[in-house]
Amino acid sequence: MSSMTEYKCPSCGSTLAFDPEKGKLLCDACSNEYDVDAIKAFTKASENEENHERKHFNWSEYKKAKENEKPLEGVNVYVCQSCGASIEADENTVATKCPYCDSNVIMTDKVSGSLTPNAIIPFKIKPNDLPQLIKDYCKGKRLIPKGFFDENKIGRLQGLYVPFWLFDCHADGEAAYMATRVIITRQGRYDCYTTSYYLLEREGDVMFKNIPVDAGMKIDNDLMDSIEPFDFNELEEFEKAYLSGFLAESFDTDPDTEIERASDRMKTTMINSLRQSAMGYNTITQKSGNINIDSADVKYVLLPVYFLNCTYNGQNYRYAINGQTGKIVGELPISKKKCAAYFGAVAAGVFAAVFAVLQFLL
Repeated sequence: MSSMTEYKCPSCGSTLAFDPEKGKLLCDACSNEYDVDAIKAFTKASENEENHERKHFNWSEYKKAKENEKPLEGVNVYVCQSCGASIEADENTVATKCPYCDSNVIMTDKVSGSLTPNAIIPFKIKPNDLPQLIKDYCKGKRLIPKGFFDENKIGRLQGLYVPFWLFDCHADGEAAYMATRVIITRQGRYDCYTTSYYLLEREGDVMFKNIPVDAGMKIDNDLMDSIEPFDFNELEEFEKAYLSGFLAESFDTDPDTEIERASDRMKTTMINSLRQSAMGYNTITQKSGNINIDSADVKYVLLPVYFLNCTYNGQNYRYAINGQTGKIVGELPISKKKCAAYFGAVAAGVFAAVFAVLQFLL
C-alpha cells in the first residue's frame, strides 16, 4: 500500500478542503476554518512527523535516482483513512476523492522527497464565480443560441492542479535586415522619390524567467497555452494542504524534451525584440538571424485550472478556466438560424448599398 494524507478538522474529524476565496482550509461539516500553516503544524504533531530538511524537485538528481529504479506499475493502491476502503489511482494521480466516502485524499508519496514541487499557485477563483464568468465570456457573441444558458446542462466542475515546467534561460542572438527609407520631394510639377538602402545589424541578449510548458500528456498543449498568462509573482512554497478538495496530477513528460517548446517561444520573442529595434524605415526584410539558448534551469510547479463540460442540444462543449485569473477558453455553440439571419442581413445591406450607387450613376 502507498502512503496517503487526509487533512481532517481538529474539531469534528471531517476532511478539510482549501477555499480559494479565504485562502484557508474549511470544514463543510462544522464550518470551522483554519490557516494552512496551522493545519500543517497540527498534522505533523498528530502524526509524530520528524522535522527533516525539506527537499524540492531537482531534475538532474531525479534522473540519476530513476536510472536504477524499476518502472512503476500502472495502478497504485491507497487506503482511505476515513472509511478504510482501497483507492486505486494511476501513477500520475496526486490528489483526488475517495469514491466511497467522498473524503479529500492526497497521495503523499507523489509530492514528497525528491518529488516535492518547487512551488504552487493556489486557486484564486471560486467555483461559484464560474457561471458568471462564462456568461461574461459569451457577451457580445451574437451567434450563440438564445437558450444556451437556460437549456444547457453543466457537468461536474473539476478543479485540477496541472503540472508545469518553468524554464529560466539565457538567450543571445543577432539578426541582419535589409531596409529602405523613401524621401519624397517636390520639383516643379513632379514628385521625386529618393530611396536609400541600408543593411541593419542587431544583436542582444536577455534572461528569460518562468517560461511555462505543461508537463502532463493527458491535456492538450494548445489548450494549456491558451489560458496563459499566469502571474508567477504569486508562486508560493508548495504545501500539500493547498491540494485538499481539488484534483492534482504529477508530471509525465521530460523537461529535457519539453525545453524545445520553451525555446521556440523564447526565440520568437527574441527575434521580435530585435525586429522592433529596427524602426523608422519604410520597408524592413530580415536576411539572416541566429538565436542561442543556454544556461537552462527548470522548476516543477502546480498551476490551477478548472475544467467544465456543458451539454447543449446533444453536443458536449468543454471549457478550460485559469484558476488564478478567470480567463476562459473553449468552443461555443452556433445557432444556425441566427447565422443564416445575420449573414442574410449583411448580404441584404450590401445589395441595398450597391443598388443605391447604381441608381445614382444611372
